[in-house]
Amino acid sequence: MNIVVEGKAFIKNKIQQVCIGIENGRISKIAKILPKGEENYRFKKEIILPAGIDIHVHFREPGFTYKEDFSTGTISAAFGGISCIFDMPNTKPPTVTKKTTLDKIELAKKKAYIDFGLYTGITDENFEKIEDIAKYCNAFKIYLGSSTNTLLLDEKNLKEFFTIIEESSDKPIMIHAEDEKCLNEHKKIERNLTDHLRARPDLCEVKAIQNILKYRNKKNKIHICHVSSADSIELLKNKKDKTSIGVTPHHVIFSKNIKKKTLPDSFYKVNPPLRTEFDVETLREHLTDGFIDILESDHSPHTYEEKNVDFDEAPSGLPGVETMYPIFLFWSRKNLLPLHRIVSLLCKKPAEILNIKKGEIAEGKDADLIIVDMKNIQKIKTETLHYKCEWTPYEGMRAIFPRYTFVRGKPVIEDYTLVGKKGYGKQVKNNKDEQEL
Repeated sequence: MNIVVEGKAFIKNKIQQVCIGIENGRISKIAKILPKGEENYRFKKEIILPAGIDIHVHFREPGFTYKEDFSTGTISAAFGGISCIFDMPNTKPPTVTKKTTLDKIELAKKKAYIDFGLYTGITDENFEKIEDIAKYCNAFKIYLGSSTNTLLLDEKNLKEFFTIIEESSDKPIMIHAEDEKCLNEHKKIERNLTDHLRARPDLCEVKAIQNILKYRNKKNKIHICHVSSADSIELLKNKKDKTSIGVTPHHVIFSKNIKKKTLPDSFYKVNPPLRTEFDVETLREHLTDGFIDILESDHSPHTYEEKNVDFDEAPSGLPGVETMYPIFLFWSRKNLLPLHRIVSLLCKKPAEILNIKKGEIAEGKDADLIIVDMKNIQKIKTETLHYKCEWTPYEGMRAIFPRYTFVRGKPVIEDYTLVGKKGYGKQVKNNKDEQEL
């Protein structure tokens, strides 16, 4: 074995004392006892978990690197126990062609500390040309409603897109589900979080999901990003065949009436908006019961100066890639969400949806692991985080950060310190693409 990691590991939904043998970046053997490797790690008091996969980040490169870039974003992710991220296409220029997709891949290869995947955006201008792009991206992203730097696909083209992609690609489709016509009908001057909710009511999310379910094909997996309302959850019940649901930490932690606000309302402005306490309670219930598939950070950093303005002028979005897994590990410690659900939401299901060999401690999977001391509870502080924007909506919340983050068997974080190298991260391939190589 190249590497052997020994300790109490979360395997098949239970903690087991094992040795994990790693060769060429993948788990080659799991057993009670293994011969020593070239490198050996033994953990006595910590637990070994799969590293997280964040399928929804905006690392702002190219075009907005004063907010974030692939270097700072992937460092931040690694400190939060994330070994693989998937970056959204609303950059400058947007990732909507073969050239811009390949250019972004090259950027990420040079700067990423962890593994990555990319989405190509689908718009009214390119939806008929997706066959040329499909083999380079990991999945496609559709915006049905305007958001920050949005690339829109009009509802009238949605049905045709689903027909075209059924014939040309089996890649998953990730969708921002807010209906543009509905948003325009409710547009208003916004002064606070309540106004923002009225301007983007749950009706707009429901209408978009209705259109997705109406027009979707039977071939491609559909992932509805950042579902935020109880009505959307109700609509999706019994209609989930090949459709997965993602929610964000902010939609299950905050309502529009934030009880312990550490920042002005403009910092919590996000699309879809923070909703009612009932919506939050519904999302939490379905995190626990398994109906919701994925937790995704929707890490959307803006600078403190950009957010610290009048509410109507502030951009939507907030950071979260570094704090997501640690917050929910603390939830596990407090029995707010079972550990097996957290691992499913952050590791196993994301890997399944995007068809990659990660997300589980199992033979044949990438050796992406985190080492966690569940007794080492810390308070989240802006000054100890590693992304560029220098603020967090989760200030003062308790969390459990990993001591180690391994990516393909190599530590990127060791003893809470960055040891990984820029450029180590590589683009993940889905299982079918790997077989064709």
